[in-house]
Amino acid sequence: MISFEEAISTISSLAQPFEKEYISLENAENRILAENIYADRDYPPFNRAAMDGYAIMLSDWNKGLRTYSITEIIYAGDVSKSDLTSGHCYKIMTGAATPETADVIIRKEDTHEINNEVSIIAETAKHFQNIALKGQDVKNQALILSAPHKCTPQTISLLAAVGKATLQVYKLPTVAVITTGNEVIAPGKPIAAHQIRNSNQFLLKALLKKWDITPQICEHIQDNKEALTKAFKEGIKNQLAIINGGVSAGDADYVPAVLKSLGVEMIFHKVKIRPGKPLWIGKTPTGGIVFALPGNPLSCLTTFTIFVEDYLYKCFGFSNRPVYRFPLLENRIKKHQLTDFFPVKINRLQQGLNLIPYNGSGDITAGLDASGLALQPDVTEEFKKEDIISFYPFNNSL
Repeated sequence: MISFEEAISTISSLAQPFEKEYISLENAENRILAENIYADRDYPPFNRAAMDGYAIMLSDWNKGLRTYSITEIIYAGDVSKSDLTSGHCYKIMTGAATPETADVIIRKEDTHEINNEVSIIAETAKHFQNIALKGQDVKNQALILSAPHKCTPQTISLLAAVGKATLQVYKLPTVAVITTGNEVIAPGKPIAAHQIRNSNQFLLKALLKKWDITPQICEHIQDNKEALTKAFKEGIKNQLAIINGGVSAGDADYVPAVLKSLGVEMIFHKVKIRPGKPLWIGKTPTGGIVFALPGNPLSCLTTFTIFVEDYLYKCFGFSNRPVYRFPLLENRIKKHQLTDFFPVKINRLQQGLNLIPYNGSGDITAGLDASGLALQPDVTEEFKKEDIISFYPFNNSL
């Protein structure tokens, strides 16, 4: 049995960057950028009118001129056809390119227009007032996104703005999800008092979906060596195989032995943590990775969040996964010598973490209201209120 720190270090050493591919911007949502993005020109690319109004020369204003003849109306997308001369102005719309001869825009609300002449009632004017200057947001060839980076809607908008119709991203891995256990029944099927429903299969699929990953294989197998062998033989052909259940020390916990019989090299089995101690990690003959997670609901959620996600972060090019530090808003005592992960909820009003009451790793409600998991080190018996602790958010907060 190895320590939590050793387990994370080992998993990091196993992680290799996924291959890269080019995709259309249309398909970029939630994908991970694998290339740096640079501005293809200045942004704004011209002096842009920041509001509807009248563009004048500041020199005219400083001479005391307050009434101007309208030379031209400029709409967004138009190019001015005439130069500005003293005593004249452009009527200009938000987003339009402001000609270089105009260096102030007086907003429409501070004017009166009659018969192609406009009188200004504003009390002050200053250089480049209400004009977004060329290049003030981003300069040409400036780095605007560093890889890796998750493509959120805001990211996609920026990529479109700088003309990236196609982009390089990390390929999604092929994944198998296999749950095990005679006592496990699919939702919607008749169930006996001694059986439980297969919540973990749906949990794992949903957790992977946050990475935009859809398993190529997703099935449930009974605790039967022959059936497990057949399923695992197909499952380990994928880059990542996630097996749930059958990794403890019971008489029907066949998973480690079956994987060994298929040539999967055990990297480690059991970690000094709670919940999730029976975690098993292996490497397939073709270089794929197998995560065999314990079957209790909170154990499954914890080991995926802490270990599988750490592996995915590294394979998608991130140097580190996000771990945050928050004050714990309550006291907490730990009665064992293991590294403990426990569900907590962010209290935004008090800017800290509240404990979530639960009844052990088999409690199906343990993660329901939780924002993530907090870590209590093996050597720390007690947390005092306001102690600053480590927090791992659920659902990959990239």
